[in-house]
Parts: sequence; structure tokens; C-alpha cells
Amino acid sequence: MVRYGKEHKSETRRRIIETAGRRFKQDGIDGSGVSTLMKDAGLTNGAFYAHFASKEDLVTTAIADQLKAQAESVVEQAAPGRAGLEQIVRGYLSPQHRARLGDGCPNAALLDEIGRCADATRQAYTDGVLVLVEGIAARIAPENPSSARVEALSLLGLMAGTLQLSRALTDSRLAAELLEQGVNNVLALLDAGQRV
Repeated sequence: MVRYGKEHKSETRRRIIETAGRRFKQDGIDGSGVSTLMKDAGLTNGAFYAHFASKEDLVTTAIADQLKAQAESVVEQAAPGRAGLEQIVRGYLSPQHRARLGDGCPNAALLDEIGRCADATRQAYTDGVLVLVEGIAARIAPENPSSARVEALSLLGLMAGTLQLSRALTDSRLAAELLEQGVNNVLALLDAGQRV
């Protein structure tokens, strides 16, 4: 019998988390069974419990991982100040992001389900959102990010809601108009906040 080292177990766990994150965003948490998740990861169902106590444990871990990845790849990579905010907003409310459900934002893809999850999952979500909010706030008010925390949370909510609504529309032209208006709305709110 082949014995694998700790590195292999760690890599396998990482593969399950990443695969689950994409699948949850694509098909929803309730629409993604353990057998499908493990098949996507190229593993057997039996291997699941060597890495996670339950599906809820995986959900909690995957959501935290998705939000961390979003903070690192979108918010932290954005240019500083207003230019970075506009970069974030335009990327988030783009037709490309709308079309990439499995590779996109966990907020817009999973909010309705996360609200019905166990407390541990909701706490992991809250912790991840706060990291995103802090990154956005640091671009709104670099000299005092805590002063822009509520504004950053509001902007994230506006963006996630706009993206969710655009994804629900069957009229792609209307969806594109909604996304563009969402960009205009967010930027107008940013401008209004700077005048105060």
C-alpha cells in the first residue's frame, strides 16, 4: 500500500477546496454534493473524510478561501487610491465577470445560501468580507481607512447586488446596461463621499 507524505495530503486538501469553491459558485452549495465535488477533484468519496469532518466544514473552508483569494487577486492588486477603486468597480461589474460564475466573486454567487448556513460558515464569510472591506476602505481613504469602512461595505453590497441582478436577467443587453449603470452609480457614490 502506498503511503503519502504530509505534502501530498496538503496538496490534495488544497485541490478539494479550490474545486469546491468553483463548483459552489457555479451550482450553489445545495446543488453541489460531496460525490460531485470529489469527482471534480479527481478523488473518491472516501477520501473526503480524510480532509473534512462534513460538507459544512468544506463549505466554511471554501468560502473563506474564495474571499481570501478575491482580496489577494482583486483588491490588493488594484492601484492605490481612486484609480484602484475604479479598477475594482469596472472589473467587478464587467460582462466578463458576469459570465464567469464559477471563477467570479463568491459574494454575488452565494449570498442567498450563505445566509442560511451554520454560524461557523457565516462567521468565515463575515471575516472574509471584512478583509475585502478593509482593502476597499484603504483605497477610499488611505490616510484613515477605518473612516471609510461603512462606505466600503455599502459599495461592496451595491456591486454584489448589481452583479446578482445582471446574472438573473435573460436579456444580455439589459444586463450589460445594468452593469454599466452600476459602475456609474458606484463611482458617483465615491465622488459624493469625497465632496463631504
